[in-house]
Amino acid sequence: MHIPFAHVIFLEDILMPAQGLRHSRKLTIIAKDPAVRVNGRILTTEIAIPMEDLEPGPNGCRVRVIDFDVSSDTLYRPFEMDNTRDQYKPSAGLPPAYYAHFDEKLLNEPEFHAQNVYAIVMRVLARFEFALGRRVRWSFGGHQIIVAPHAFSEANAFYSKEERALLFGYFPARANPAKSDQWPNIFTCLAHDVIAHETTHALLDGLRERYADPCSPEQAGFHEGFADIVALLSIFSLRDVVDAVFAAELNPTEKITVARLRSSAALFGLGKQLGDELSEIRGEPLRRSVELLPSSEYINDRKFEEPHRRGEILVAAVLNAFLEIWVNRIDDLPPASSGAYDWRRVVEEGANIADYLLTMCIRAIDYCPPTDVQFCDFLSAILTADMELHPDDSTYDFRSTLLSGFESYGIEPTSKADNGFWEPPNALLAYDHSHYEALQREPDEVFRFLWQNRNALGLHNESYTRVISVRSCQRVGPDGFVMRETVAEYVQTLELRAAELERFKIKKPDQMPAGQALKLYGGGTLIFDEFCRLKYHVRNKVTNVERQTQRLKYLWRFGFFKDDADSQRNFADMHRMRVVEALPWHSDK
Repeated sequence: MHIPFAHVIFLEDILMPAQGLRHSRKLTIIAKDPAVRVNGRILTTEIAIPMEDLEPGPNGCRVRVIDFDVSSDTLYRPFEMDNTRDQYKPSAGLPPAYYAHFDEKLLNEPEFHAQNVYAIVMRVLARFEFALGRRVRWSFGGHQIIVAPHAFSEANAFYSKEERALLFGYFPARANPAKSDQWPNIFTCLAHDVIAHETTHALLDGLRERYADPCSPEQAGFHEGFADIVALLSIFSLRDVVDAVFAAELNPTEKITVARLRSSAALFGLGKQLGDELSEIRGEPLRRSVELLPSSEYINDRKFEEPHRRGEILVAAVLNAFLEIWVNRIDDLPPASSGAYDWRRVVEEGANIADYLLTMCIRAIDYCPPTDVQFCDFLSAILTADMELHPDDSTYDFRSTLLSGFESYGIEPTSKADNGFWEPPNALLAYDHSHYEALQREPDEVFRFLWQNRNALGLHNESYTRVISVRSCQRVGPDGFVMRETVAEYVQTLELRAAELERFKIKKPDQMPAGQALKLYGGGTLIFDEFCRLKYHVRNKVTNVERQTQRLKYLWRFGFFKDDADSQRNFADMHRMRVVEALPWHSDK
């Protein structure tokens, strides 16, 4: 029997309340990228984003669009958005010539490019804040992130913490007379998935600043994979987009299977337009992780040490679980009188499942350790965070499907408890010197709690300990129940020489000098309930033998200790490396 998804609360419903209240605005965006077309037209949609007072740019309280091109030394005129209407909303019922002209406007008007990046960045930001139940800060300390739609002439786009910016490049399209609709330039600021991906990097950097540190293939891969997951599920949660693409690609009279859904080139490929233009060196879309079929071999394959490739394992595990849940729900749908699927219900189920799964993944960040995150940590975090807010998972089986899906890729949950949930602290903790209100917002008060319970919590006494954040959250469950938590993070740093590693049974990399100066990082996430009692202590010990041995081995092999100036790979370098590795003369050996 079909059970509706009516008990789930969605972001669009929050942003578009009844009674005509102006809490949001609707803006037109390109739904995927200009290379994804339905019936010859660029696929567009309207999205709801929070309403705010805007200056020309558009410039708001969190996102500041400054359209400066360093390659041509050009500052484009700031776009002054009309607060009463969407200047780029397509008209209906007009002849094909009008739509061809409309598509041309989208491709070539800098004003629309500014609106497109602003709207998508704001939608992703709102999605994070809805899932986490609080405001989300940027990592660089300021309130506004700069977005440059035409930052430089290069086939790249990236987040820069140093510039406090999201920078999107453009480059000339390859001449192809066979394409009658060939555009002169490729603009990464018109690709929904690229914008959402880079915005996620910025938000994740604000939530977990140590995840950008050189550490391991898994941590770098997590940044890339998590950004891909947010980009893809954000698009799948747009019902009209999924409807338009699947109506063009799938036959509603044929049985829908995971393999058929997986084959959608339009919805599951990331960076299609960029991939098409670089096809001579890399082929089709930049990443189609969903086609990475289950295998436990990827984790130990050196080809998957590159961050984007490593991240594909994580994306494949989540997306294939998403498809399995979707197909199971489709099987429960009653057939239409014609014998075909009720397409509206199929699309609605897929969009609803994508929306809920996206919420699960974002909320899991609060349940992850603050340093050296591994895919197994993320799995336990997803399961625990969802269980806390949604104990009854019997309708859709999200958690059991994700657990089996991750395990099929060789990823076991870090927690060895039943169902992979984090375990509550088993030690008796002291609260007699802690102040309730201060513990919800003051790092010094959280440090007092840590100090008082340092032995019970297993802190390393020789390490420097710092509380880096304290965040109060108010999360809304599927039944409307409000859960209040306080999430605090602390980091421990241990400075020593390589010769001292044997004290902690950590193995020194071969050929590393005994006098090599090292820093080991560890830490934990403290999750307090509404009464400021500790529910979970999610940590990576600073002297974790297995993880620290593997981390040092990986960093030594890639030269991170040989020249500090070259040891920090920023996000732009990661994206360039993806292209270089596909060149014919590149070797994996």
